Amino acid sequence: MITQFNDELSAVAAKLRQSTVKIKSGTTSVGSGVIWQADGLIITNAHVATSLQLTVELSDGREFPAVRSHFDPQQDLAALKINATNLNTATLCDRDQLRVGELVLAVGNPLANSGAVTIGIVHTHHPQAVIADLQLYPGNSGGPLADCLGRVVGINTMIVNNLAVAIPIATVNRFLSNSQRLQLGVTLQPVVLGRRSFGLLVLSILPGSVAENVGLQIGDVLVGVSGRSLTRPDDLAKYLHQTHLSIPLQILRNGQQFVVYITRKNVVEVR
Repeated sequence: MITQFNDELSAVAAKLRQSTVKIKSGTTSVGSGVIWQADGLIITNAHVATSLQLTVELSDGREFPAVRSHFDPQQDLAALKINATNLNTATLCDRDQLRVGELVLAVGNPLANSGAVTIGIVHTHHPQAVIADLQLYPGNSGGPLADCLGRVVGINTMIVNNLAVAIPIATVNRFLSNSQRLQLGVTLQPVVLGRRSFGLLVLSILPGSVAENVGLQIGDVLVGVSGRSLTRPDDLAKYLHQTHLSIPLQILRNGQQFVVYITRKNVVEVR
């Protein structure tokens, strides 16, 4: 009986490891993430994905550059996109009735060890967090917390009083639904262009993204959308969300300003 249980648990852990990734942020920081969609959508913590240079390493050792498609430090969540397909996605389970004392597993990359597995039990469960009595270390952040069937019930985010805290799946789903607006697929940095002028410098572009399709280049500066100048970093997302048809994106390149028109079908004109 115990041997069978061990075998089943090992199989669950092995499957979880296939949908868990290592995220390298900058040159030294390492965290974890979960493959959410087979087309390259990765979910992790915002504090894991703070660098402008992000690399995702899959369980088979393949590495891909990543860009942030959505970022919310308040909820400590980030969505990354890599140029990959047919990935091993996690099995997700939004469990309102997760029971205290139930067995859970955490998978991640603590102290840069790839695919480490930790087992514990649910300590507390409420809508804002799943708290488990298991040990996490630096590098586990952003990885999955799963039930004994291997269904991901949360994203590990921190340790509080020696207990692991995970963000529930329902919170992640709301985070993603709020980000289902047009995404350019770029990493941006705010820059000051003059005494009162503001822009967003393009630092990286995701292959196959809207930004690449419309011809944006690294070094371009986004200065406006639909005739409205950007005055703060969150203006771009706000304007893209409010615009439904053709989207005029004002670009500054090599001292010259021009407009790229983006439609929902990525039909592009340049003036």
